[in-house]
Amino acid sequence: MKARRATIARQTAETDIRVTVDLDGEGVFKADTGVGFFDHMLHQIARHGLIDLDVAAVGDLHIDDHHTVEDVGICLGQALREAVGDKRGLVRYGHAYVPLDEALSRVVVDLSGRPGLFFDAQFTRDKIGTFDVELVREFFQGLASAGALTLHMDAIKGANAHHVAETLFKAFGRALRMAVSADERAGQAMPSTKGSL
Repeated sequence: MKARRATIARQTAETDIRVTVDLDGEGVFKADTGVGFFDHMLHQIARHGLIDLDVAAVGDLHIDDHHTVEDVGICLGQALREAVGDKRGLVRYGHAYVPLDEALSRVVVDLSGRPGLFFDAQFTRDKIGTFDVELVREFFQGLASAGALTLHMDAIKGANAHHVAETLFKAFGRALRMAVSADERAGQAMPSTKGSL
């Protein structure tokens, strides 16, 4: 199998971001986005997805974290889309339930080529430290759109906002890990009756 690695660089008036992903990594993570809680969440994707992830981001944090978080999502989505290639021989679908104490989340991903985020999560507070919880959805919206993924994310239960967010990121990593895995029975078949994804 060829290397499944991609680097995406994106520069706007609001952010300057570079993301490198290796789908066949070991969960090695390096990030400096300037948003501490967000770095912690990105680490969950890398560790539980067993992908190597390197993120460098400079954004207009003097305004707020929104542009940085959203644009990292866009770049990661683009990198994932490039790294999976034509998707031949992949499982295509992935799902995971992840608990963290009282919190439980479910994530289902389809490397469908049809972008869509279906997100249902309630948070008991507006911020985790200085991190605005609405940015969890914004990150995954950017990722799903740019990565052409169909992504269902449900926080089933949870009272602690940190725990709820973390279960969503961990479950996404686990679901992604399954979806991008080689399907040993399928060989190099396209995982679609359409013949392309």
